[in-house]
Amino acid sequence: MEKEGRRENGNSEGIILNPSKRLGGPFMMGVVDNADENREDRLTGEVKSILESLASSWDDIIDCKQLQVIPLKGAFTNKVYQIKWPTRTGEPSRKVLVRIYGEGVDIFFDRNDEIRTFEFISKEGQGPRLLGRFPTGRIEEFINARTLSAPDLCKPEISALIAAKLKEFHALDMPGSKSVILWDRMKTWLSSAKQLSSPEEAQSFCLETMDKEISILETKLSGNHQHIGFCHNDLQYGNIMIDEKTISVTLIDYEYASYNPVAFDIANHFCEMAADYHTETPHILDFGKYPGLEERRRFVHIYLISSGDRRSELEMEQLIQDIEKYSLASHLVWGLWAIISGHVNKIDFDYMEYARQRFQQYWLRKSSLLGSSGLQPP
Repeated sequence: MEKEGRRENGNSEGIILNPSKRLGGPFMMGVVDNADENREDRLTGEVKSILESLASSWDDIIDCKQLQVIPLKGAFTNKVYQIKWPTRTGEPSRKVLVRIYGEGVDIFFDRNDEIRTFEFISKEGQGPRLLGRFPTGRIEEFINARTLSAPDLCKPEISALIAAKLKEFHALDMPGSKSVILWDRMKTWLSSAKQLSSPEEAQSFCLETMDKEISILETKLSGNHQHIGFCHNDLQYGNIMIDEKTISVTLIDYEYASYNPVAFDIANHFCEMAADYHTETPHILDFGKYPGLEERRRFVHIYLISSGDRRSELEMEQLIQDIEKYSLASHLVWGLWAIISGHVNKIDFDYMEYARQRFQQYWLRKSSLLGSSGLQPP
């Protein structure tokens, strides 16, 4: 669930970056909304001007003003568009991606940090390149890949690719602070959820007792044995792309990326296997799809050996146990996110029901994973 934030550096003018010829390919984020194809009026004059200037640097474009604007489905807080131009050679059209930032969700992360992360990961060859910026969004490179679907996450061969890529991602040496952000993020989001919620909502979600639950998790899960890495923190299927020619995956959308325990990142990915955001009821989760023990063990094994790690069986089992415990943190994080989103986001999605399901899973699994410490829901 791509989940969004803030204006880039207060910059009011569009910027074109790296207008390269290394563009094109069938980038498929979600599904093309054919009913709205070629709706140029969805983009401001400033954005179209930047796109035309970008296209003018390519010598195979018939007319840089002859752009097609195709909305893509699948984004929860941004508006995302495929932009393409016909070429003289008859080759596949030149394509880029335009991302218009969602409104009212700057509580979730700092857009400046997200842009810096995007640029760093791009330079490391881990994702699409940044081609241009404007105050309310950016232009990205298309990559030769398709977005995964919910069923893809359960395929052993794809899951293995994700495990290896995630280990590689966690090893990125992102500049800046390497402190764990998870617990402060949860506390900040809890404060916002309380401020936005009615008394009835706060009571139904046990928000007044949630600070105690967060403290319990922080105390129980923190430890010297925890491995800290640069985590994606939102590894649902829509944020993973696969190139079926090279049999490789790319992680995209780094709005929530930060340093965290790697067990949390893996746990969050496992929890996302319960979701399918492309159904008539995208808010409904099926935790019967949560991976079983053997699937989890296989994922962790591939994750560890992919970089040549030599871990003992005991260390591997410890990571598997930690991942299960961090699933509780994942439920609270996205439950709080959903409550806030329900108040600030206009997208047609039942955020409150999604929050209810995430909190329900927290209470259902807490006792078996942590014991009976802490309050129970009324």
